[in-house]
Order: sequence, then structure tokens, then C-alpha cells
Amino acid sequence: MEYCKDEDQVEPVSPTGQYLNSSVLSIYILAVLETEVPVDDSQTISLLRDVFLPINSRFSSIMVSDRSGEKKWKQVRVKLEEHVKVPTFPTSMSSYDEYFDDYMSRIGMEQLPQNKPLWEIHLIKYPTSNAAGTIIFKLHHALGDGYSLMGALLSCLQRADDPSLPLTFPSSRRIAAEFDYKTIFSSVFNTISDFGWSVLKSSLVEDDQTPIRSGDAEVRFRPVTISTVSFSLEHIKEIKTKLGLSMNDVITALIFYGIRLYMQEININSSKSDSTALVLLNTRNIRGYESVKEMMKTDAKAAWGNRFAFLHVSIPKLNDTNISNPLEFVWEVHNIIKRKKDSLAISFTGRLLNMLKNFRGPEAAARYIHSTLKNSSATISNIIGPVEKMAVANLPVKGLYFMVVGPPESLTITIMSYMGNLRVAFGMEKGFINPQKFKSCMEFALEVISKAARDTPTKLD
Repeated sequence: MEYCKDEDQVEPVSPTGQYLNSSVLSIYILAVLETEVPVDDSQTISLLRDVFLPINSRFSSIMVSDRSGEKKWKQVRVKLEEHVKVPTFPTSMSSYDEYFDDYMSRIGMEQLPQNKPLWEIHLIKYPTSNAAGTIIFKLHHALGDGYSLMGALLSCLQRADDPSLPLTFPSSRRIAAEFDYKTIFSSVFNTISDFGWSVLKSSLVEDDQTPIRSGDAEVRFRPVTISTVSFSLEHIKEIKTKLGLSMNDVITALIFYGIRLYMQEININSSKSDSTALVLLNTRNIRGYESVKEMMKTDAKAAWGNRFAFLHVSIPKLNDTNISNPLEFVWEVHNIIKRKKDSLAISFTGRLLNMLKNFRGPEAAARYIHSTLKNSSATISNIIGPVEKMAVANLPVKGLYFMVVGPPESLTITIMSYMGNLRVAFGMEKGFINPQKFKSCMEFALEVISKAARDTPTKLD
């Protein structure tokens, strides 16, 4: 089955799209849907042809260079069968967890051919401990960021209870900041300080080698182990309400505390090491995801693409005080994030990348991003998922998460909400980070922070 809308259509590749598909970077997103019933692939081709491909021309385009060397998206004929993979595992097994994990690791490392549109769908027809079947979308990050690609995937899904109703998402409030002279001065000072530190971290200053950072120059070519843990959103909200913090504060503190606990368990001296997380931020001034029809509108297409930025955040070190009282650690994370909000360093970093591209070419900007990732210890990104249960081709989706593969780091953490749960996924350098211990440290972090929050008086606004 071939699909072609307009082979003559050509559009420029965004600067970030060029950086993410370069000689030094090739980054992919794996979106994983766990189904309640075994996967039936009878509707796959029609769903891809009629719903998925029309969302955006990039799904039927390849990246080419024109005579001047500028990269463009050029539409081509898509042979859909070549993009659908159905693996075969050994038969007569009650659970295929090990085979599934190995398969995820393998497809995470494989590069998609540049002479075909940069996406694949993998249909796993074998049960695991988490699901009766699994659908994996593999998409090159050059096609778009998490917002764009998740919006596209969600456009292929329906509400399981009533397909005629739209999916809904947790509400997000934006509170306008009230600036005074003190705030403006603080913002200027923090911007200069953060931007200078960001440039140093991206070019000269590397994090220490620790149990979460091997520091190996070839780490992006190493296989990854992908593991997940689920937390109740209500549980997180209870901590948020008790302490008077934001959800992001609590989630970030929980992950940072779990990271430090793991580092200390593997090597007690590493709890004092300098470690930095790169937090990915969506820079769009919009709420929620776009529907298929909205995405195809001219004004909505402006929201498509890669519109994110890195924020350097130091992971607080463990000491006797915040081990005995983990809320001290939570408040320290809150103060760090609050200070970052008074900084415009992200905007300056974006301008620096544009300058590098304009004067030295996109490969130079890509090398800067590569160095930024390589010098840090972890990357953290999150996506808001729907409140209701979804279905794809009448297959109820019981679990949903994503992973970013290909960055030159030993640890990547992604977070996604779905049906009242928070699914945290860890992409770990295989054979270097212990997935079982890392997961248990995250679960223990939630346990001790929850207990400490319950035992403290409620903070009033």
C-alpha cells in the first residue's frame, strides 16, 4: 500500500530538526501503548493511511539537502508495509518480559534509513507482565518534539468509553508574575549567572563520573535498558497540598531524591558529587493538544515542530540533615526551581544556538547541543496525558509512556500522566545502571517523602 499526497511539496527543516538529525546527534522518541487485549493488526494500514499520515506532511517526507546545502522535507511515496514491524518471539511462554526488554533495547539503538520517512510502528503480539500486547511508535525527534508527536498519536486514539467524546487533559493554570524593582533586579542577576553557568556546562565543565554517569565518550552508541514505575497522581497531589508546592516541584524533588539515594547505595561518596539534570521545557504559549483538524489548520501548524529548551538544574547533594528529614531536600529543590523561574537564560541560549548556526552552520550548533547533553548526568522531560482511558483501533489502552533514545547520556528520565497515574520511565545505559535498584530507590523516595509530608503540619497559602 503506497501513500503520496504531493511529491513536489518541499518545506524547510527547522534549525532544531537539523540539529537532532546530524553527524553528531540522531535522537528518537519511542511512544509505548500497552493494551488490555492482544494486538490485532487488521486495521493498522488503514489507520496509518487515513489518520496518521494526513496529520502532517513530515510523516510522508524524507530529509534532503538542496544545492546550497540547506536541508528540506521532501514528500515521497510511502510504502506503509515497510514501516510496520511485527516481531516473532519464541512460543509457549506465559510472559515475554525479557524478550520485550531486549527488543526495546535493540530498536532504540537502530537507525532508521534516511531514504524513507523517519518513523516506524512495532506491534508486539505477546503478553508481558504489564499488558496483553504492546504498540510502539518509533519517531525521529527531527519530525517534532514530544508535544507535536504525542498530539499526533493522540489524534489516532479515541475515548474508550465513548468515541464521540473528545479526550480531556488535566487543566493547567498560568499565573501572571507581578514584577517590582527587586524582582527585575533578581531576574537580571539570575539571567546573567544562569546563562554564564549554562555556557560553561555546555562547553568546558563536565559533571563528575558517578553511578548514573559513566562519562564514556561513546555512550550514545551503547544499548539502553528501559524500565518504568507508576505513581498515583492523588498520592503526589497529597504531598503537594500538604507542603503548598507545585506538582512539578514535588515530582522533580522525588526524582532527584531517588537519584541521590541510588548514587549513595552504589557508591556512598558519590552522594557528594556534582551532578546536573537537563530539564526539557515546552516553549509554546498554548494549552493542551491539538486535534487532527486543528493541526491541519494554517495557524495550528505554527505550533508543530521542535519548540523546547534545556534548563540546567543542579541535583542537590545528600547530607545528614536531608537524609533524616527528606522535606529539607524537597524545599531545596523548590528553591532552585523558583530561582530558575526568575531567569531568562533559556532565551539567551536559544539565541546563542542561532548565532552558531548562522556563522558556523547547523553542525556546529548540533555539536554544542551534543556537548550540553554529554556534560550533564541526566535529561528529564514530561508530557501531560489524557484523563480518560483511550482505545486504538478498538484496543483499550491500559498504560502509556515514552522514552527518548540516542542522547549521549547514561540516564534519561521521562514522565507522563494517564488515567490518574504518573508513569516514570528510565532509559539507562545497559550494564552500567542497575534497573532494579534504581527503580526501588525511586519507590523508596516516594515512601519517605510521603511519610515526612504526612507528619508535618499543612502549609497554608
